[in-house]
Amino acid sequence: MASSTAVTAHHHDPPAQQGVQELRTVPVRHWGRWAAAAAALTAGGGTLWSLAKNPNLDWPTVGDYLLHDLVFSGLWTTVWLTVASMVMGLVGGTVVAVMRLSDNLVLSSLASLFVWVFRGTPILVQIIFWGYMGAFYEQVMIGIPFTDVTFFSAPTSELVTPTIAALLALGLNEVAYASEVIRGGIQSIDKGQTEAAHSLGMRPGMTLRRIVLPQAMRVIVPPMGNDTVTMLKTTALVSVIAGHDLMSNIQDVYAQNYKVIPLLVVAAIWYLVLVSLLSVPQSWLERRYGRGAGAGDSPLRRLLSVRRPVRPVKGANR
Repeated sequence: MASSTAVTAHHHDPPAQQGVQELRTVPVRHWGRWAAAAAALTAGGGTLWSLAKNPNLDWPTVGDYLLHDLVFSGLWTTVWLTVASMVMGLVGGTVVAVMRLSDNLVLSSLASLFVWVFRGTPILVQIIFWGYMGAFYEQVMIGIPFTDVTFFSAPTSELVTPTIAALLALGLNEVAYASEVIRGGIQSIDKGQTEAAHSLGMRPGMTLRRIVLPQAMRVIVPPMGNDTVTMLKTTALVSVIAGHDLMSNIQDVYAQNYKVIPLLVVAAIWYLVLVSLLSVPQSWLERRYGRGAGAGDSPLRRLLSVRRPVRPVKGANR
């Protein structure tokens, strides 16, 4: 009876006591963030304005050479070297990674020696070494070792052209780095899955192709995407052996007209364009292989997405 009386009294309270004063929520003003953003925009805008108005940049020259045939010829060589080196690095890196993980002491030792040599020496030294291979070996010969039997022989300078030398240097260097990335991806997979595949009768090669590598791609893709971008920019170093890439052709032009800064701006613009294009498939691959592992949408998709309001479920508050 006491409880029912209290409830009845509660229902008969005057309206003034029943009403609850509404609380007005006011967002916190982050004045420091706004000030930092304003300072950053001011500094960035001032820098861009200074560059745009700088007469030493010579924008007419930049416009003349931005779509020049010589620039496009160098762009083709740069793209070709990047793609071929990365394919060589992926295939060779997978082989070297499997060799390093092998129980065969000879194979694992040779793979470790290969990685040690090509990771331990600067890429510029490797490019120059391959570019001047003719000074080290005058002839390239294929035959039976430790005998005088030779099946093929040709001058090194005719076989190892500057472009081939650049491909060998970049590709073999990428094999060493890619092998470590792939080895880390393979080792990230639980060994229990390999043992389960073997218990089902799958051979080691099939287990690697169908079980281990598809799961390891989630770990392999992001660093390999960064390696691709790095490889694209590293191709500029082949200009020291006249590799006919973008940077080599740019250097040939400003060696004649002495307009160094405008032509370097042309090279920088094209490198930025190529890197931006490479980021698109990299982002797609990361989302594809990261499904189910907490991989989110791309920043552009998050920006364009419209969040729908959550509808209350009937009877949820009862």
